[in-house]
Amino acid sequence: MLRGLVAVTLLGLLVVNPAHAAEPPAITVNERVTHQQIDGFGISQAFRRNELLEALTPAQQREILDLWFDREKGAGLSILRLGIGSSPAGSPYDHMVSIQPENPGGPDAPPKYVWDGDDNSQVWVAKEAKAYGVKRFFADAWSAPGYMKTNGDDKNGGNLLPEWEKAYANYLLAYTKFYAKEGIKITDLGFTNEPDWTATYASMRFAPEQAAQFVKVLGPITKGSVNLVCCDSFGWNQAKAYTAAIEADPEARRWVKTHAGHTYASPVDAPLPTNRKSWMSEWNPNGSTWNEAWDDGSGYDGFTIAQAIHDALTLGDVSAYIYWLGASRGTTRAFMQVDDTAKTYKVSKRLWAMAAYSRFIRPGAVRVDAAAANPALKVSAFRNPDGSKVIVALNTSTEAVSWNGVRGRATAYVTNNDNSLTPSAVTGHTVTLQPRALTTIVVR
Repeated sequence: MLRGLVAVTLLGLLVVNPAHAAEPPAITVNERVTHQQIDGFGISQAFRRNELLEALTPAQQREILDLWFDREKGAGLSILRLGIGSSPAGSPYDHMVSIQPENPGGPDAPPKYVWDGDDNSQVWVAKEAKAYGVKRFFADAWSAPGYMKTNGDDKNGGNLLPEWEKAYANYLLAYTKFYAKEGIKITDLGFTNEPDWTATYASMRFAPEQAAQFVKVLGPITKGSVNLVCCDSFGWNQAKAYTAAIEADPEARRWVKTHAGHTYASPVDAPLPTNRKSWMSEWNPNGSTWNEAWDDGSGYDGFTIAQAIHDALTLGDVSAYIYWLGASRGTTRAFMQVDDTAKTYKVSKRLWAMAAYSRFIRPGAVRVDAAAANPALKVSAFRNPDGSKVIVALNTSTEAVSWNGVRGRATAYVTNNDNSLTPSAVTGHTVTLQPRALTTIVVR
């Protein structure tokens, strides 16, 4: 029996002679052990954030769109999350206007939908995203219109009135049909956002059992025309109760295709209790200033985002990671800051942390097993539908690490203080993982 070190490479098994196996390889990838399938990486521009971009020049708008969706110039994002409005007509910026802003006369009255072809400035970005190749459009409702709720307001929590359940389900389906007329297929639909959190903006409460009950109303109305997503809880641990409630109900389980959670109240630490796909569907870190840094210890720099994405993929087995937001104003922790008065924009390293994953790990990819000999390395590996392999390594230490295990035609891309997906040489079979840097290795 051979008692040596077996180093699994991207092209199979490489058996290292025991006499020369003083140290294990820096990274070990085993394609024979597979994990979750990837749906994609994305952003949301809900709450009318695209209106900020409309103040910029067409050239600036194109630059931002390239940074979001282009696979050569930017992040190559593949999911766009849309906000289904609930506010009355004439509401100010930051309030998403409903497609039925006024009560039609009761839950059994014929609906009086209003469609302007713009949808709070979201339609044009959706069309642009589609032109870049985006196929996944996730429409999510923060609240029902106020007249459907116990508190009479789309803000400040409140519950959906039982007599309005069917009308609200039809309202959500109508939204998807309006987008279909614009040439955009809504692939994924959510009826609640942070149902366990009462916010001063659009919000609506559901207990886990109430959410499961409403699924049984919405599912038959959609007739499987769209993937239902539930329940976008405020924290990942809190999302587990919603997932468990749906999984415990055979009829609700039939309709929900994707389980989703946010990571404000608690980070991803384990998979949700389901065999269905799960998404980390919203998060950005707390912070009080606009920050463009890669690694400054602020807790909302690019390095922080890279760690969060790694943990979600490897600890939570998530199939999608959706960041909040693509762009906003002021002291935002979005990927970009837009000054609609000065007509300028800035880019944070947070964008490039996402891009190191999203540009190269494509929809339909499968995560494969990866491990690092040095605990300072956070490593994940993926096999794309086209056969290319992607290894992403975040070196959290202050020393460089050399990996002599790359097989095939490979290119490395480095993101750190001085680089944003800058190509780096792979000499022979060796790549240097720079300190406090994110390195993406693509093997074709």
